[in-house]
Amino acid sequence: MGAARAAIVERVSAQQSSHTTGFDLFPDRSVVAIRVNGELKDKATTVTETDAVEPVEVDSPDGLNILRHSTAHVLAQAVQKVDPDAKLGIGPPITDGFYYDFDVATPFTPEDLPAIEKEMDRIIRSGQRFVRRVVTEEEARAELAGEPYKLELIGLKGGDDDESVEIGGAELTIYDNVDREGVTVWKDLCRGPHVSNTGALGAHKLMRIAAAYWRGSEKNPQLQRIYGTAWPDKGALKAHLERLEEAAKRDHRKLGKELDLFSFPEEIGSGLSVWHPRGGVIRMEMEQHARKRHVEAGYTYVYTPHITKKDLFVTSNHLVTYADGMFPPIVMDEERDADGTVTKPGVDYYLKPMNCPMHILIYKERQRSYRDLPMRLAENGTVYRNELSGALHGLTRVRGFTQDDSHLFVTPDQLEAETTKVLEFVISMLRDFGLDDFELELSMRDDEKTKWLGSDEFWEYSTNALRHVAQASGLKYTEVPGEAAFYGPKIDLKTRDAIGRVWQLSTVQVDVNLPERFELEFTDRDGQKKRPIMIHRALFGSIERFFAILLEHYAGAFPVWLSPVQVVGIPVAEDYADYLGEVIDRLKGEGVRAELDVSDERMQKKIRTHTQGKVPFQLIAGEQDRAGGTVSFRFRDGTQDNGVPIEDAVARIHEAIDSHAQV
Repeated sequence: MGAARAAIVERVSAQQSSHTTGFDLFPDRSVVAIRVNGELKDKATTVTETDAVEPVEVDSPDGLNILRHSTAHVLAQAVQKVDPDAKLGIGPPITDGFYYDFDVATPFTPEDLPAIEKEMDRIIRSGQRFVRRVVTEEEARAELAGEPYKLELIGLKGGDDDESVEIGGAELTIYDNVDREGVTVWKDLCRGPHVSNTGALGAHKLMRIAAAYWRGSEKNPQLQRIYGTAWPDKGALKAHLERLEEAAKRDHRKLGKELDLFSFPEEIGSGLSVWHPRGGVIRMEMEQHARKRHVEAGYTYVYTPHITKKDLFVTSNHLVTYADGMFPPIVMDEERDADGTVTKPGVDYYLKPMNCPMHILIYKERQRSYRDLPMRLAENGTVYRNELSGALHGLTRVRGFTQDDSHLFVTPDQLEAETTKVLEFVISMLRDFGLDDFELELSMRDDEKTKWLGSDEFWEYSTNALRHVAQASGLKYTEVPGEAAFYGPKIDLKTRDAIGRVWQLSTVQVDVNLPERFELEFTDRDGQKKRPIMIHRALFGSIERFFAILLEHYAGAFPVWLSPVQVVGIPVAEDYADYLGEVIDRLKGEGVRAELDVSDERMQKKIRTHTQGKVPFQLIAGEQDRAGGTVSFRFRDGTQDNGVPIEDAVARIHEAIDSHAQV
């Protein structure tokens, strides 16, 4: 807790009496809820003089979630006003908005949304209060007898992140929407908290309709989902919609087709991409630069197969913890007699979803000493994951992708120093690609012992090591209790792109579980056999996803060093093609990706075509250039620099490539 926040808590504590509520302490409308002893509560909650109370502003992360969840309730109320037979699912806040699921006789269409929004506006103007009420399970079942999906949730002792908005608290509660006359006009099973009344809601907009299986299972009924967005005021909503408009222009699927970079042929299968020549050039540059940097940093590249026998993933436990994400087995080496009877059982092989078990086998191939550590293995390893078809999304969510995977084996006393090097290396590499706005998230273990492995000593040591690394980085970082993997803490690196979106990229994950399962050892200085600690590290996450992020970050206008075509020569007329062709040939001979456009199109059409193709440099030459040994530079933004001597032009192009300049 910061000094300013602590001062607020101390000040309000002195004012509290037995009947004090959040309204008394924080009358400002920008405060939509309070945090009492660390727990989010409605603003109407009564507090005592011993409570530590903090305001929750509407523009804070918690405040926005409360605003959006309250707006989701208004959406549900409006839908049941328009269609009284609609049955309610759940309606959680999500990034930048909310959704609510409904079971309706006739699926929603986009044409239904204006009427629903009109009813939402009426509810908001009516100033209905959100009133929390604790109920027993029997009372809740009686009151919500007509809501089968709510009845299913009642009695659950928790749930996933979405369901927890309904039943995640210690008490079972219903929120009544009460009008100005004190009449309850609508109700919903909900944990809360909510804004005080509908008049406290800001600006909203319904965005789209989708189908969603109840509780995320294909075995359950398919419901209709309405997505919306909500913000504290109209200005914030407008800014968000403008960001979405810009994001749509930058959609990597759209740009990938326009710039001829990649595709997903139906003949190959969903979620499986092919890279076209121009996309392949960009990917090659990415991989070669990363490989060079890794070798300089002491990593050794290894290669492993795409498929392996079942036993490996039994030992690693992936066939228990990750079975749903793996493709079905391929049975090999089965033998049958002439009648078709199996005489020799086959062996199950699996497409690998992860590279780590194979890297472990490389470590285990021979005895290791403390002198061998840290051991840094790297691989661009293609993996396969059985994603649901509805989850696939361009290159960011695919079924086959290449991880720039690294696994480091270290002694316990090397953990902090090696993690520091990893983080510094990752940040440096991402800056090479033009990303420079970072923050960290430190995921720590859950307090419940059944949810993690290893000793208290290991968790304390490794968590402190990662905390020290995060603090020393100088970056903003957040500690997130309960989000660590069951086998160790991790640091996630997040970056902000050109239009402000946050992407999670690199992860540094500490693991003592797999070394234990595979019985890895090293001989320490004292001659004793000890377990190494394993660090999982993906820099890009996957090459495909990182490529998509860069494509959207640059809106297709890659830095010169990554551009598939770096220079195009455009003669003013056919007579100058030979002169300009000599310049292009020289550049090609010096390793520049250069082309000469000798098509029959008019010069202005050529300029427009290559500008739309995001080519960084266009070299234009006419009579004056040929006579003076010069060219004209034309840039992607439409500006032009005329009469540039050829030697200067060549040097300028090489400088832009070598410096990773964005032109």
